[in-house]
Amino acid sequence: MSIRYLAEQLYLWTQKVKQLEQALAALGEGPHPDRARLEAELLQAKKERDHFKSLLEAKKEKPLI
Repeated sequence: MSIRYLAEQLYLWTQKVKQLEQALAALGEGPHPDRARLEAELLQAKKERDHFKSLLEAKKEKPLI
């Protein structure tokens, strides 16, 4: 995978995490029928974001000492 692809995916998943966090915040406190679904989606989105972040970090050139 190219660095550009990884960076694009990282950006997309970061945006998805923000969107889901905002949706959860908009629900407010207390029970809501969509809360469990949004929390599950948020957990999966964070996993995907972290996965692409680690792949991108691994692709970066290490500085020569």
